[in-house]
Amino acid sequence: MLQPFRIPCYGFRLSLPVSLSTLLPGEDPINVRNINGRKCHAISSSILSALVAWILSNSFWASAQVYRPPFVPPPPAAAQVNPANPNQKIRVLRPDAPGPKDMNVEATTQEVEGEWRRLRGNVKIETTEMSLQADSVDYNSETGQVQAKGSVKFQHFYNGDKIECDHADYNVDSETGKFYDVRGTSPAKIESRPGILTTSNPFYFQGEWAERIHEKYILHSGFITDCKVPRPWWTLRGPKFEVIPGEHAIAYHASFRIRGIPVFYAPALYKSLKKSPRKSGFLTPNAGHSSLRGYMVGAGYYWAINRSYDALYRAQYFTQRGLAHTVDFRGKVKPGTDFNVSLYAVNDRGIKIGADGNGNDIIQKQGGELLSVQGRSDLGNGWLARGEINYLSSFLFRQSFTESFHEAIFSESRSEGFITKHWSSYGFNVVVDREEQFQSSAPDDKIIIGKLPELQFLSRDHQIWDKGLPLWISLDSSAGLLRRTEPEFQTRQFVDRVDLNPRITTALYWKGFSLVPSFSAHETHYGSSFQDGVVTGNNFTRSAREVEVDLIMPSLARIYKAPKWMGDKVKHVIEPRAEYHYVTGVNDFERIIRFDQTDLLSNTNEVRYSLANRFFVKGADGAVNEVVSWELSQARYFDPTFGGAVVPGHRNIVESESDLTGFAFLDGPRNYSPIVSVLRVQQKIGVEWRTDYDPLRGGVSNSGFTADARWSSYFVSLGHYVVKSDPVLSPSSNQFRGLIGFGNQNRKGWNAAFSSYYDFKRGLVQFSTMEATYNTDCCGVSVEYRRFNIGTRDETQYRVAFAISNVGTFGTLKKQERIF
Repeated sequence: MLQPFRIPCYGFRLSLPVSLSTLLPGEDPINVRNINGRKCHAISSSILSALVAWILSNSFWASAQVYRPPFVPPPPAAAQVNPANPNQKIRVLRPDAPGPKDMNVEATTQEVEGEWRRLRGNVKIETTEMSLQADSVDYNSETGQVQAKGSVKFQHFYNGDKIECDHADYNVDSETGKFYDVRGTSPAKIESRPGILTTSNPFYFQGEWAERIHEKYILHSGFITDCKVPRPWWTLRGPKFEVIPGEHAIAYHASFRIRGIPVFYAPALYKSLKKSPRKSGFLTPNAGHSSLRGYMVGAGYYWAINRSYDALYRAQYFTQRGLAHTVDFRGKVKPGTDFNVSLYAVNDRGIKIGADGNGNDIIQKQGGELLSVQGRSDLGNGWLARGEINYLSSFLFRQSFTESFHEAIFSESRSEGFITKHWSSYGFNVVVDREEQFQSSAPDDKIIIGKLPELQFLSRDHQIWDKGLPLWISLDSSAGLLRRTEPEFQTRQFVDRVDLNPRITTALYWKGFSLVPSFSAHETHYGSSFQDGVVTGNNFTRSAREVEVDLIMPSLARIYKAPKWMGDKVKHVIEPRAEYHYVTGVNDFERIIRFDQTDLLSNTNEVRYSLANRFFVKGADGAVNEVVSWELSQARYFDPTFGGAVVPGHRNIVESESDLTGFAFLDGPRNYSPIVSVLRVQQKIGVEWRTDYDPLRGGVSNSGFTADARWSSYFVSLGHYVVKSDPVLSPSSNQFRGLIGFGNQNRKGWNAAFSSYYDFKRGLVQFSTMEATYNTDCCGVSVEYRRFNIGTRDETQYRVAFAISNVGTFGTLKKQERIF
């Protein structure tokens, strides 16, 4: 008969079978079982888990901390997929593993000496979840003292933690003890998302010795890394790490090292381990250089106000320009209601742009403010409110200080808010909108259009009759107060406009032909109008009628045998289509003030016809894909002046023109439009070529070409855009963009890319970027060169970033500014 005695090791109470001869007087024999007390890996696993959570949270860069729930292992009996959580990790029992309530204990000898229980020689203790190995284990049942010596090894099978130490002295009663030469690994917590370098390497943890004092764990002279040892690329080292699980972790006099070289030091690094771990603190200082701004140094502070609100402030000092401020305030007022306020401002000392007649420098100050406010709220009962306010003090400020090329050339600033509700096929919106279009960087050279507010009631097509000839009706209607301001004129503060546009549609089918006619009415009232080119307060009513007839003809198709490199079969489909469009009643188009698309309606009598060629490929696996399409379309105008809306010698924009192509072509009466060609290819490479061929001008007036390809680790993207010069319609433009590179964000070794925008008309590179990245098994270094030359800004920048796998990136190269 066997009698168990309990040996706590690191706080895990173990039940071990011994021979009957070792029973003490009065002891009763019972079955071997696991007494669920404190776990054997309490000290080592807790320290490691806390430190890994700390490093994973990117806390030592003091970024805003986002809570992620800790890993909670599923119950051992879980063997089937949980329908409510299909991503739940399933525990699969290891072969020959002990049962959930069993424990295997192996040792060369097992002895009882008074109050001491001793295991000697190749001690191995194994449960379903973990195993512990040591050369010897001693336990004092009176004092609670445990001594484990010689190659102590711990492994948690489900969490994947592996811990080793040379020897340990621990008291299970007082929950205090010391552990010597501690080292171990924990599996990588991979969180794949854009901007994060990933690796499957585990986190490696090591310290000279560690101690537990009740709920506090202290590691001495230790480090952590997720690089391969013994020569890791990076380490976080410190003479003392203090961890209170579920509370906080602190590293004292911590240094971040790359190849053993210290690059960052902090007297103390603090990380909250609470369920809501946001913590106020200073942001990591950063530095950089620009040819226009000089050297830059920045620092900031993050304030976790409470669980629902936080704020951030960062100051950056440019030696040649002055001080820049960044403020961010966000909050969650209640479930479904949140907001975010961002402000970027620069107190610019100015830049020299020339000299006056007396030899004095002319200084231009380019500073300003950019304010963005975003918010949303679920009002209940299907009502939703959203809004965004964007304030830009000047277009010159955006061009001079924005960090993105696309933002620098973006000449629009828009603020919009709406309250909406949709039910069945209906929708109701209350819209407040302010659109600001900058014509140049000169002060007040801009167009402002506002809606203050506008009410919209919409109804999608829904069928009202299904017997014989089917009928569908729809409705677009709006009523609001509008305003337009530009250098040439401005309306009064509020111009009322009411628009009503009902539509009825039917459909006829005959032997593959589909005829879809529709009729609609446009009744629009304006509280102001143009009179002899001057804005007046005279009311104006537009009453128009519109007829559209869409003829969809049967497709022609033929199947061919495909080349081997393409697939199994090729299907060529020809799709002809024609549309007749007639509008009448817009007899005073020149009196209408343009606020939006509603005001572009004009008289027309036209036929639009198109022919599409499509090639489909069927592969050996049966999958069918469209690989080539080429569509040609043109409009024939039976009313060359569009009811008098087209004025010779002027750039005219009407709805019929904007629906056909994005380029203006009406500078006078004409009977036909340009031929619009759209060619697309999608077979290993992606190509799109859009051209407008104008027979009236005898050539291609506009062209846009893009091509993208990727093979192996290489990628290329090209674009060429041409707008022919016209003294009325538009100035000439001829620009090229290109991107070429190899590698990707996670590829080990060298990765490089080059991007450029070249203006043939001006003969200069507007923007170029060259980026090189070297990734190791656990980290990466990126260097980027950037060059702006957009007229108001001629600047060179150098940026550097260091990425830690599964953690984050710090440096002056931001995620949104990287090529890959």
